[in-house]
Order: sequence, then C-alpha cells, then structure tokens
Amino acid sequence: MIRKLFIFIIATLCLASCASMTTGTNQSVSINTEPEKGAICELNNDKGTWYIPSTPGSVIVHRAYSDLNIVCKKGEKNGNISVKSTTKGMTFGNIVFGGIIGTATDMSTGAAYDYPTNISVMIK
Repeated sequence: MIRKLFIFIIATLCLASCASMTTGTNQSVSINTEPEKGAICELNNDKGTWYIPSTPGSVIVHRAYSDLNIVCKKGEKNGNISVKSTTKGMTFGNIVFGGIIGTATDMSTGAAYDYPTNISVMIK
C-alpha cells in the first residue's frame, strides 16, 4: 500500500508541469481597428515592444503581469487601448504541484499570465 502511494506521488510530480513548460512565455495577439482598417499599431508592455504594420494583423508578444498598451495610427487619426493581463488557471494548480519555485518562475517569466487573443481598437 505504501509503495503504491509513493509511486502515485512520484508519478504525479513528474507529470505536473508549470505554465512556462505547457504554454510558454509568448502568445499571439490579433488587433483589429474600427472603423478604419490599415492602421499601424505599436504594442508594448514591460517585456518589450512589437509592431503590426497594417490592421487587421497579428503579432507574438511576451506575456507579462503588466498591461499591454496598444497605440494605432492611420493618417491623422489614432486610437489607443490598454488591456490587462489575467492569471491563468493552471497557475493555481502549479502552487499545489510545482510549489513556490514553479509558481515564482511562471510569474517572473510572464508564463502565468494571458492577454485577450482578439483586441479591437477604435480609431478616431
């Protein structure tokens, strides 16, 4: 009985993965601008800056706890939005299975967080 319990615990720990291993520290984000299409957009957070040359478009950003700030311009019109990151549900499982080290790793690398996949920016 003790042997089976020991094997179960070891197998559970071996199979448990932190968010950085399962989904990574990067994510694809799609930007659409309304009512104007073809805008140039700059996205940034505390992990970097990314550009979309023409909307609608997508870019791969580095996940972070901080907001993702987006500024889009088309001619003299522009629009901006700031979207908050959310904590992934698997982060809470990581607290149980990965402990403080796994959780701290995911939070510091940004892997514990997600931005909305599709974001719309109003151009005025």
